[in-house]
Amino acid sequence: MIPSRRRGAAPAPAALPRRAPRPRGGVLPAGLLATVAALGACGGDATRTADSTATTPPPAVPPPAAGVPTFTGAVVRRLPHDPGAFTQGLFFADGQLYETTGIEGASEIRRVNLETGAVLQRRAVPAPYFGEGSVALGGRLYQLTWRNGRAFVYDLATFAPRDTLSYFGEGWGLTTDGTSLIMSNGSAVLRFRDPRTFAVRDSIVVRDGASPVSQLNELEWYKGEILANVWQSEQLARIDPRTGNVTGWIDLTGILPASERSGREDVLNGIAWDQASDRLYVTGKYWPTLFEIRLQPR
Repeated sequence: MIPSRRRGAAPAPAALPRRAPRPRGGVLPAGLLATVAALGACGGDATRTADSTATTPPPAVPPPAAGVPTFTGAVVRRLPHDPGAFTQGLFFADGQLYETTGIEGASEIRRVNLETGAVLQRRAVPAPYFGEGSVALGGRLYQLTWRNGRAFVYDLATFAPRDTLSYFGEGWGLTTDGTSLIMSNGSAVLRFRDPRTFAVRDSIVVRDGASPVSQLNELEWYKGEILANVWQSEQLARIDPRTGNVTGWIDLTGILPASERSGREDVLNGIAWDQASDRLYVTGKYWPTLFEIRLQPR
């Protein structure tokens, strides 16, 4: 989820060398691999600058494996979203919308008014931690950090700290099936973790046909399946949590018009399903809009 400037952080000193993108576990579906390699990885190293998205069109829809359907997201309504939010995690709990944001020294956990986009409650995450994906389970809010190997646990109602859990490697996206925490790290692997100890209970490799799908980022539990944003694309994968098979693709190409983009790493990242109302929402980093969408077969 990060360009050469570490996802919007201050530019590195000139003396530091810039590193080329490195491969992560698995490959993207056909048609996306070259695009993502050019744009850089979430949480990985990259060669592009933080404002290069201003003129870069979104990646094309990858051809799905045989028999895998593609859906579009019809916009039901547009709602305000904080254009200064570097969105990392987005979810509903008890009818309330929560959001976590990134950037070292500017990361936060937030409770947000759905209709106005106003921040109703917030807690800062101190540097050097870079906030990542988040979810609520059992009255607790869990938040990953990018490269610090720490998951912070807060009381959902008060945002008071409750625990700090550890893991190896990078943290990207987080959701839950109601029992385990499901975590991405930018590879094709999703890990199911114990919410008390963060120990790995199980894992799946996400595949579109025979091809592993890497760059899995923001996650959302949706009607018994996992939705996953593929970093630096406008595609969501629909994933069977038992097998890891991609059962469909959601193409959101161009949902935010170019005229409304700032060029500040404003990529799609943020999926939230309000189970009570059965409404699905998406947004992106630095996006001024939160979209309620309805899935439609292409």
